Amino acid sequence: MPSKPDAITRLILVLGLGAGASALAGRALDPLVGVIGVEFGQAAATVALLGTAFALPYALVQPVLGPVGDAIGKRRVIRVCLVVLALALAASAAAPDLWTLGLLRVVAGGAAGGVFPLAIATIGDRVPMERRQLALARLLVAGLTGSVLGGALAAVVAPFIGWRGVLLVCAAVALAGLVVLRGEDEPEGGKRLDLGETLVRYGAILRLPAARVLYVAVFLEGTLIFGIFPFVAPIFLERGLAGTSGGLTEAGLAVTAYALGGFVFAALAPLLLRRLGQVHMIRLGGVLGAVALAGLAFAPAAWLGIAACHVLGIGFYMIHSSIQTRVTEVAPQTRGTAVALHAFCFFLGQSVGPVAMGAMRGVLGPEVALLASAGGLVVLAMWLAPRGARPPGR
Repeated sequence: MPSKPDAITRLILVLGLGAGASALAGRALDPLVGVIGVEFGQAAATVALLGTAFALPYALVQPVLGPVGDAIGKRRVIRVCLVVLALALAASAAAPDLWTLGLLRVVAGGAAGGVFPLAIATIGDRVPMERRQLALARLLVAGLTGSVLGGALAAVVAPFIGWRGVLLVCAAVALAGLVVLRGEDEPEGGKRLDLGETLVRYGAILRLPAARVLYVAVFLEGTLIFGIFPFVAPIFLERGLAGTSGGLTEAGLAVTAYALGGFVFAALAPLLLRRLGQVHMIRLGGVLGAVALAGLAFAPAAWLGIAACHVLGIGFYMIHSSIQTRVTEVAPQTRGTAVALHAFCFFLGQSVGPVAMGAMRGVLGPEVALLASAGGLVVLAMWLAPRGARPPGR
């Protein structure tokens, strides 16, 4: 287990490029829902399901890839997944219709599901607990860089290269992550994957009360927050806040601002943990996130809606980083499996989110739907906070 700061930093940088590629692939199309809908003649609510098409397979592969990573080596699995991700993204750029694009998003989502969660588990394996939350916060920066690039590509580059060009850029980043990881030795693995033993491990983890709390919390977190992003451009457009791009630029900047909120959290994480501790940080994150969602619902100008998304990013990562850190200690001997269940629940929530938000928008209107998400986030944070700091298994 590396303890020297330079060894930990190198580990984070190597894993971070793959994590950033995975995040970029997941978020790049969110601001482009309106543009894709126009090209294929589909409603925004239908195109928004591309988010579900990516997130659902991301979730469903976790129960398989987590144990495989524990058995044969986490970074070996990450490398294979980056190959598949790059190929799926490149093929998506040539999709002739929405159905084909959706199918390729399913493949890309499944491949991306083997990158970030196993990078988190690798950090859990190789970084001491007293340094782990800060190490994970820095790994999140890599993922956030992918999200920032996703928003920036939509806001700045997409008007020139189109959404198909954006997907080709995503494929190139995935290939770059693969090249970096190819030079890394794999100091783990070599065990045989035993299905029966895997099922026993899942059962043992799910019997831990702390694990169940964390998995329920991360599912609800994914549902409440990530359901909004495919609808950001339509929100700006419907409220008359969009410019000549039809909401594309504003939505891209909103996604970028959300991801930059994660950078702010990563910079403040040492101070927040020292002054507030995990419990109060979770509570503060819930309040900030709720205020941000309410602000997005009633922002009178586009820049205020974009600023609200920035605050939402800060609040989200206050909660999510705490859940993530605790998950790495739920089952130290099988971290890949435990983190895979965490990712399964998180991305299952993300796959439900756009469907739930689309339904609420249709019945209640966008403002009430966002306020409902805000209220749910506060309740979640207050419920989770005292439980999030308990030792695993208690």
